[in-house]
Formats: sequence, structure tokens, C-alpha cells
Amino acid sequence: MKRELHLFLTAIMFYTRIPVPRWAAYDADNLSAATRYFPLVGYIVAMVSWLVYIACRYLFSVEISVIMSTLAGVLLTGAFHEDGLADVCDGFGGGWTKEKILSIMKDSRVGTYGVVGLIFILALKFFSLVQLSIFDSWHLVLVLLVAHSLSRMAAVFIIYFSVYAREDADSKSKPVARQLSTENLAVATLWTIIPLAGLMYIDVFCLLIIIPVIGLTIYLRWYFNKWIDGYTGDCLGATQQLNEIVIYLSVIALWKFM
Repeated sequence: MKRELHLFLTAIMFYTRIPVPRWAAYDADNLSAATRYFPLVGYIVAMVSWLVYIACRYLFSVEISVIMSTLAGVLLTGAFHEDGLADVCDGFGGGWTKEKILSIMKDSRVGTYGVVGLIFILALKFFSLVQLSIFDSWHLVLVLLVAHSLSRMAAVFIIYFSVYAREDADSKSKPVARQLSTENLAVATLWTIIPLAGLMYIDVFCLLIIIPVIGLTIYLRWYFNKWIDGYTGDCLGATQQLNEIVIYLSVIALWKFM
């Protein structure tokens, strides 16, 4: 139990800006195993975003509340996944060889492709959440829990079924890619199934949102492998962000036929 708590706190430490106890010191050897709690970290981000939205609705419009909620999520994760998306847009948009793509993604500066990618992803997130605000608060939090956990589970599948593309040992994301076991994959899947079961309770057809997530994840894995022979931490961030948007859009589309 103590080891599991340490792994969970390691996931919190790496994927968010939430302070953890000093005794839960960073250990690269634990980071790969901590991936089993990546979807659970999504629970935390979803709940904080939802609580901020609910609190803001007492004072502000839906649009302002959605912006504040999204900002809370970004601050909670330190824009970790958004940064990955921007780097992927710059790297794959501006590079034509594996070496060039990896070099661009490692550059801390944000280029035109990255800015455009962030604008579109944040705009889609904003308008999707505004449209989803027609749901009552409990249905909305369930959608957020599914979106944040399932999109992170997509990144876990990329880790499990692909190889890490960078050879430099100083990469901060490389420990994540070490020996992701089937047990860790199963535990991560369990955390993802729980909110999906709640969504199924509303309507079994809601589970259809899994189809576009699977399709997008398979495509992204193929695309990353084609260009860089694997994935990087930035690829995982992009996978999470794109799948989160796909889940929101899928729920909206399904809602029109329910």
C-alpha cells in the first residue's frame, strides 16, 4: 500500500503542479510504474475544473466560467500537455526528417505552427464546453471525468505499444517509457473504465465515444512511428489534448441523436 501511495504521489508530482509530501521524493525508477495512475490524475484535473466552473457560475456567465475552468486546469498541470501539443505542431509542421523534427520539438521556443495549434485546440475546447454547459452539473462532471481520464489512457496506450524515439538520456520524459508492464496497463485501464461505466448508466450509446478515441490514437501512433520511429513526451501531450477534444465533440454529436 505504501508503494502504491508513493507511485500515485509520483504521478501527481510529474503530471501536475500540486505539492506532495517531502518524503515522496522524485525517483526516476518509479516514474514508469506511476503511469498506472495517469488516468487517476485526470480525475483530479476534471474535478478541480468542474468545481471552478460551478463556483464561477454563481457570479459570471457560462462563457467566463468556462474560461476560468479551463484556466484552472492549465494552471493545475502547468500547461504540461498544451506545451506538448505546441511542440508537436512545430516539430511535425516544420521538420521533414526524424532528426529535424526531434530538434525542433526540443527547442523551448514556440513557432507559428505551435501558436496556431494552441489557438485551435483552446478555441475548440472553449466552444465545446460552452455547448456542454446545457447538461446539469452531475452529467457535466461525468463528461469531464471521462474526457480527462480516457484521453490520458490514450497516451498510456501509445507508451505501451510504441517505443521511445529519443536516444538522449537526459530527456525528462524518458523514465516514463521504461518497461511499462501489462499490470500497469491494466490498472490504468481500470481507472478509465470507472467513469465510462457511469456514462453507460446514462445511456449505453454514450460508449460510442470510444470509437473515435481508438481511431485517433491508432492514427497518431502510426503517424509518430512513420516520422520519428516512436514517440516523445510531447507526442503524449498532443495525444491527450487531441483526444480530450474528440471526446467533447463526440458527446455533443451523440447528444443530438439521443
